[in-house]
Amino acid sequence: MVEAVNAALKEWAVVCRALADGRQTLLIRKGGIQEIKDGFEVTHQRFWLFPTYVHQKEADLVPAAREEFRMGQAAPPPGTLAIQLYATVADVVQVTDLECLRRLADQHILSWECVASRFHYRSRPGVHVLTLRLFRRPEPIFLEQQSWYDGCVSWVEMAQAINPDGCEPVHSDAVFEARCADIRAKLRGSGSRA
Repeated sequence: MVEAVNAALKEWAVVCRALADGRQTLLIRKGGIQEIKDGFEVTHQRFWLFPTYVHQKEADLVPAAREEFRMGQAAPPPGTLAIQLYATVADVVQVTDLECLRRLADQHILSWECVASRFHYRSRPGVHVLTLRLFRRPEPIFLEQQSWYDGCVSWVEMAQAINPDGCEPVHSDAVFEARCADIRAKLRGSGSRA
């Protein structure tokens, strides 16, 4: 039995959908405005995805994901947070070579302009690439929004810990291992393990 977890990583809702649907297995992270002095850190190895609707823009997505974005954002009722996707960190690489990120274009739904913008954001060029093993609850759990969830930060501690029992893996072990191997091969020599 796995312990309940209250750690959550904020991510655009459209990216959370791509993760839940198995179209994406990695995240490209720079960090929130309030974290930029110290930069982004992977402070949790197990966490829930916290879908956010702020800052996501159609132009920041690849053309294939833009139609989905235009079709609407099924946001939960105001004051409510829908939690459905659980993740464990398989790998973290701090990438300091922008051109290396082009090799990951088939692994995520972000446009190249968005990736380059994240890479160059603020004074230190680079991003973290997180490879995640994802698990989906059959139905979301709805939690009450708390004031401390607000702000441009990556990590939040939810008021309630949620047990991942009953979550189903998004990918089989074999598919996940193949994706990990592909991502590792594409990132080889591009940065350092974080």
